[in-house]
Amino acid sequence: MSRSVVIDCFPEHVERYADGWAVVAVDVIRATTTAITAVDLGHPCYPVPTLEVAVALSARLDNPLLIGELGGKVPYGFDLGNSPADVSLLTERSRPLILLSTSGTRLMCNATSSDAAYVACLRNLSGQVAYLAGRHDRIAVVGAGARGEFREEDQLCCAWLAEGLCGHGYAPADEQTAEIVQRWHGASVDAINQGASARYLRETAQMHDLDFVVHHVDDIDGAFAVVDEQVVRVS
Repeated sequence: MSRSVVIDCFPEHVERYADGWAVVAVDVIRATTTAITAVDLGHPCYPVPTLEVAVALSARLDNPLLIGELGGKVPYGFDLGNSPADVSLLTERSRPLILLSTSGTRLMCNATSSDAAYVACLRNLSGQVAYLAGRHDRIAVVGAGARGEFREEDQLCCAWLAEGLCGHGYAPADEQTAEIVQRWHGASVDAINQGASARYLRETAQMHDLDFVVHHVDDIDGAFAVVDEQVVRVS
């Protein structure tokens, strides 16, 4: 059977890949970067699709931290925003984190309807590709998107993941996938500094997260998946 990879965007599009596909969720700025940073440092991390689920889960877990944003705002009662830079500074490394975001955590949760749900950002590019290659015949790399846009940072990350899989014998599943891979081939990570997400972080004095994303590329040798409501390292 031939192997293929497709690039798509938005949490609601995951339903296209429910049967026979593995889905890789990508939200570089910032949910998947936050989740992978947390797990790499030893935190159990639970992505949730809604505020209601976050509140219910917090009652079940032992002393969790609520982190995240909705519409760019930190919900009332949350401990931190959706910030990989801030998470990297937490000292209680075994404390569980409940992560909520406008698009990224919905994407991660929706991905569990597929045969396998993975989580990727710029930090685990090589590790994720190495783990996926040959394990699944059909892989959908899906960006979270924001405000109806397939943001530059997610396009770049999805393209690099897909390009890596093509190097292992996968073929682009459609013309859009091939075009996105070609567009970002050989690009510099600094290209995301010109995007709408980067502009939002600059305008809201959250440059520490933009700097964190740009300066942490392929520095985690591992793959990550959503298993039993939790983001876990699988290699």
